[in-house]
Amino acid sequence: MSISFDELGLGQSVLNAVSDSGYTEPTEIQAQAIPLVLTGQDMIGVAQTGTGKTASFTLPMIEKLSTGRARARMPRSLILEPTRELAAQVADNFDVYGKYSKLTKALLIGGVAFAEQEAKLTRGVDVLIATPGRLLDHLERGKILLADIKTFVIDEADRMLDMGFIPDVERIFKLLPKTRQTLMFSATMPAEIRRLSKTYLKDPLQVEVAPPATTSKNITQALVTIRGSHKEKRAALRDLIRGENVSNALIFCNRKRDVTIVANSLSRHGFDVASLHGDMAQSLRMETLGRFKNGDFKLMVASDVAARGLDIVNMSHVINYDVPSHAEDYVHRIGRTGRAGNTGHAFTLSTSEDRKYLAAIENLIGEKISRVNLDGTKADPEPANAEKNVAQKSHRSSSNSGKAQATANPRRADTARGRAKPDDSEQQSKETKAPRSRQRNDRPTEPARRQDKPTVDHPRKSDEGRNRRNAEKDTENVVGLGDHVPNFLRR
Repeated sequence: MSISFDELGLGQSVLNAVSDSGYTEPTEIQAQAIPLVLTGQDMIGVAQTGTGKTASFTLPMIEKLSTGRARARMPRSLILEPTRELAAQVADNFDVYGKYSKLTKALLIGGVAFAEQEAKLTRGVDVLIATPGRLLDHLERGKILLADIKTFVIDEADRMLDMGFIPDVERIFKLLPKTRQTLMFSATMPAEIRRLSKTYLKDPLQVEVAPPATTSKNITQALVTIRGSHKEKRAALRDLIRGENVSNALIFCNRKRDVTIVANSLSRHGFDVASLHGDMAQSLRMETLGRFKNGDFKLMVASDVAARGLDIVNMSHVINYDVPSHAEDYVHRIGRTGRAGNTGHAFTLSTSEDRKYLAAIENLIGEKISRVNLDGTKADPEPANAEKNVAQKSHRSSSNSGKAQATANPRRADTARGRAKPDDSEQQSKETKAPRSRQRNDRPTEPARRQDKPTVDHPRKSDEGRNRRNAEKDTENVVGLGDHVPNFLRR
């Protein structure tokens, strides 16, 4: 049975803003979380990406902050985000949902000058949205106090863990007042996040609307196997884009340098494309993301900086140019499509080197990704004993290699079998072995030179000296140290 936003306990100004945004019914996580947040209870929200977690805390927070006033350098609520893009997107949500409220906010992220941020803090803000690093910078400068925080939100908690922010989060926890409401939202709940919640949350209620790390049923997933070089992989990407009805698409690469390479390749072949990765200046990142949202270009090649929380309207496709090395990243990447009840398509380009990563992904999401060809037809399934066959081939090749070595060196083979026998021919060669100097000079004679040019052999002085020294060495009979004992040893 579906419910409406009117039944969740939100005020009329917030409901008007939601209605203006075009939403009529809350998602499952919103329907369960919003009433709990309004009560002031600590809460853990676990839901797959794309289910509307952001509105689950922004809407009730706006309602709660509608009464009261912020003091200088003492914000009333704090939202912690792992990346600048997510922080900026949450700030945009407050602009949309709080347009009928007189709330002030500040966005504290890196890549932006401190002066403007400090000016807002000095005037006082109701909502503070920040990344951990920049927030700690302001705290160390003495530009902000957290003593008046009533609601603290940790968004994308598992991403905080992946990026190594948990020590910073714990530092921030210790600076907050003990009397507060703490909300934690995440797509997955690893052990370290559970430990954090038990340490810093007070009797939290858990709202879980889907099993952790599951993918949305609105997303059609497919895997395309590529056999060849990077050049052929880029060609396959272009064929895939041309063959699909792509209105807009995010293309993910594992490495930042590949983001640039793939984007330049698509641009050379006439596609409207831009790139987004962590090494870009913050102003350029925000400008690029804004233009992509506005439809200035329909393709954006990105690193995992765009894999979490970015909400782009009617994203039709997500393409994994590289299979993510962490299975959880696959869930977040493809979650950029199929959002807010819309359908989406997620394609992954795979090579033979990606088998272990694919196995981890399919184990995490609990289903096997459909294998397809570039033309959309279903690909032949891999044989169930493919890995066994590979192992057998490897064993056969190593056995053949051993046989080849045995053929090349019979004595070594006999030794390996424990039946080493003396080689008569080798023994005979040892007995009749000539001195090294003679061996060096007993080389096959050169072909006859042209008779019309008589030649005279003039051995070089260096060869004469070398041969003489070698002859002397061969005739000398040295036993032990003999006459060669140094004088200092004779003492």
